[in-house]
Amino acid sequence: MEKNAKKRREKMIKIIKYDQKNKDEWDEFVKNSNNGTIFHERKFIDYHPKDRFVDHSLLFEQRGKIVGLLPAVEYDQSGMKILHSHKGASYGGIVYPCDQSIRISFDIVESLIKYAKSEKINRIILTLPPMIYNKKMTNYIEFALIMNHFLYLKREISSTLLLENTIEENVKKFKQTSRTAFRKAEKKGIKVRLSNDYEKFYKILKNNLKIRHNVEPTHSLEELIKIAKIYPNRIRLYGAFLKDTMVAGTVMFDTNSLVTLAFYISHDEKYQEYRSVNLLFKEIIEDSIHREFKYFDYGIFTVNMEPNFGLARFKESFGANGIFRDTFAIDLK
Repeated sequence: MEKNAKKRREKMIKIIKYDQKNKDEWDEFVKNSNNGTIFHERKFIDYHPKDRFVDHSLLFEQRGKIVGLLPAVEYDQSGMKILHSHKGASYGGIVYPCDQSIRISFDIVESLIKYAKSEKINRIILTLPPMIYNKKMTNYIEFALIMNHFLYLKREISSTLLLENTIEENVKKFKQTSRTAFRKAEKKGIKVRLSNDYEKFYKILKNNLKIRHNVEPTHSLEELIKIAKIYPNRIRLYGAFLKDTMVAGTVMFDTNSLVTLAFYISHDEKYQEYRSVNLLFKEIIEDSIHREFKYFDYGIFTVNMEPNFGLARFKESFGANGIFRDTFAIDLK
């Protein structure tokens, strides 16, 4: 009887609240995990101003070994205490190793619910990376969440492109309109190259978002430059130029070893006729193939599950298809 009790204790998940001393082991775990991304790394999370979020990130430990991580913040909303993964990142959710079993997946989710209740948390919200970010395809965590009464809060759609072995193979998947457009840009003298002129790109981005959606960019210019300095090899600005004038640009995030993400895409409306964005993507896709990525993520074209059909059609013109970016939630009694 005593031996069985000891074995049960050994198998139990211990939850440790993140501390700065855990930084190195945290980032090492993300690097070697099945589904970790740049947005799960402490380097990325910690760039946010200290007063913006109340960090409540968690490490899940079993028999002295880390078996999962949850980058998260806590906040109050309408009298509810919410644990949210992570409001300052595109993706959150539980990070886990490639060989994670279904039993441990259940143990992690069950221990998270128990922990949240002990902390008087009223709601947990988790946004998971799309399936393409997994090194090994598995839905164990999603299944464990559903079986423990989490519900889908929303299911956004992200446009993703499978990268082939050559740019020629990928261009075959382009719609004729997109092929015509990038060839027109080439004939009109548009050139694509890497750039560090984030200030010029930001002016284009800010003006474009104001005209089209009446919103501000997610990051300030200073924040964007800061993140690019933190990740000089994983965050890159590609510019489309007419001679020396930047007419369009895309900021790419190499999110993990499988996927590169188009985080910001924008163009100067005055140069719309040059079709520079089409050439920009053709060149970035080619570079992404050379950099040995498996997927190109164009980002979501839905907001709170409302589709922007025009944006979807544009992304589809490069051969992209839509996959879920899921957000789960549970209300605790």
